[in-house]
Amino acid sequence: MLDISRDKVPTMAQLKEAVDQFEMLMINHLQLYTEHTFAYTGHEDVWQHASPMTPDEVRDLDAYCRERGIELAANQNCLGHLHRWLNLPRYAPLAEILSADTKWTFESDDGRKFDRTGPHSLCPTDPRSLEFIRGLLDQLLPCFSSPLVNIGCDEAFDVGQGRSREAVASRGRAAVYFEWLRAVDEIVKSHGKRSLFWADIALRHPESLDQIPDGATPLAWGYEDAEPFHAAFSAFRRRDRKPWMCPGTSSWLSMTGRTRVRRANIDGAAARARDGMLITDWGDRGHRQHWPIALYSIAHGAHAAWRGEAHASPFDPRAAALHLFGDESGDLGIWLDELGEVDADLSRGLRNTNALFTELHRPLSDLPAGTKQRGSQAEWEAVRERLGALRDRLDAMPGEAMPPLVRSELEHTLWVAEHAADKAIVCRAEPGLIPRAPARIRLAADMGAIAEEHRALWPRRNRPGGLDDSATHYERIVEDYEHPGGA
Repeated sequence: MLDISRDKVPTMAQLKEAVDQFEMLMINHLQLYTEHTFAYTGHEDVWQHASPMTPDEVRDLDAYCRERGIELAANQNCLGHLHRWLNLPRYAPLAEILSADTKWTFESDDGRKFDRTGPHSLCPTDPRSLEFIRGLLDQLLPCFSSPLVNIGCDEAFDVGQGRSREAVASRGRAAVYFEWLRAVDEIVKSHGKRSLFWADIALRHPESLDQIPDGATPLAWGYEDAEPFHAAFSAFRRRDRKPWMCPGTSSWLSMTGRTRVRRANIDGAAARARDGMLITDWGDRGHRQHWPIALYSIAHGAHAAWRGEAHASPFDPRAAALHLFGDESGDLGIWLDELGEVDADLSRGLRNTNALFTELHRPLSDLPAGTKQRGSQAEWEAVRERLGALRDRLDAMPGEAMPPLVRSELEHTLWVAEHAADKAIVCRAEPGLIPRAPARIRLAADMGAIAEEHRALWPRRNRPGGLDDSATHYERIVEDYEHPGGA
């Protein structure tokens, strides 16, 4: 599953290149995660700047996949993660949370709570919400030959904190959620298709799993190194359900990948993937990981899904480098694994991200003298030294070891990682940096150049829609260097 809703919608040429690579990897199922990036007729206001997939493009890609033994399944989130719709006045009345200023609590699967504001999910008790989804699926589903449809319905944690509060209080959150799930599933069945759905909310209500619609497939997801895939598998199998296990590439919110986490996450999922496995590559916060980082992890996922038990045939990074990038030496695969390990010790305890990404986006104003920080100056200097050694090895690889675009993308990945390490070192060597300090000026100039290269590389694989939103994440860092605290 490729995320095409967090800014990055690949060109048709890139999608077909990816499908060719997936065929080589013996991947037989593909989804394009969609929130607002399908060109729905009558809803131009939500996708007009997103460079969406058109119906004709989907049909073309569907045929291209079929010719290569790959099933392209429809994917449209149908409850949560619809803020791009609900922030527009036309769709705002459908939201669970009506006001952009209204606070609600997002509770992660590990019990952490985060304050959020504004619309996120449809209100499941509003009949207009269901008619809205019916209109979308009526347009989307005929474009796909596959009988499978991922209706999403994950992380709708605002439900019960807004307009459906009374219904949830009187009938229970599980009853409201499963009623919605069954209603959307009926729409899918009216098209002669079967639903897939993210199983996170269902698993929070194990006493209600019998309410899952007949024929619907739960997608048990988790992206860390000790995810309880075995528990999810057992919970659904006890009720005669056949869940798919859904690990991740560990590429998003990391840039470099997270090798240790990826290995354990994918291998743990594969050990329970009796009925299906869907490896996911998300694009949170601008989808700034480059394709080679994601593709390499997808190759690991394909290998794990086919091999059976983990000890039967360990993933060989050299083989992946040969088949994905044409590197006959295989060194690039080993290099990619080491890149994803470069800050592993400093990343312990972090979820869904790594230390480099966290440090990159931490405002300098959050780092006054005496603040407890992740890693000492010496530890970050060691990370920086490892990154320098990786750059030397990449520079030494012959031109035929990888396509020029892949080299450019990996060089940019290194550049971002080096910048994050440099920032971490400066913040520990010179805590409380004053405005216009020389170090701030140097960092701002370097990050400005990184943002420009990000913009230059983007159109090589992706459509223009979403680029400005993606680049903003880098440009905000420049702003923080130049104007600390918004001054």
